[in-house]
Amino acid sequence: MSFDGDAWTGLFTDDTVLQRDPADPPLSGHNAVRADLLAASAIEEQVAFTWERHWVVPPTILAPWRMSYVDRRSRARVSLAGFATLEVAGDGRIARSRWWYFRHEAPTTG
Repeated sequence: MSFDGDAWTGLFTDDTVLQRDPADPPLSGHNAVRADLLAASAIEEQVAFTWERHWVVPPTILAPWRMSYVDRRSRARVSLAGFATLEVAGDGRIARSRWWYFRHEAPTTG
């Protein structure tokens, strides 16, 4: 998986709102979404992401997902499982997204 900022931000409207965690303030706009991706690329490698399935009731997409990566700092394998709601704008880009997840970090050995 590459961390292509242009491709990633191109999925979102210019005024998008991305809620990564219900307890944190949302990210607003392309610059915040790109900065979030850049921060992730600094600590994540060997990233795998899978949408398990999805349901569509326009303009909303509901989808469970799984992700794993190796943390560059600790070398631990991190696994996430979650659920996303995506609100799609008239132009087909994501206007609002909300993400919920469970995170598990496997201990490193050695």
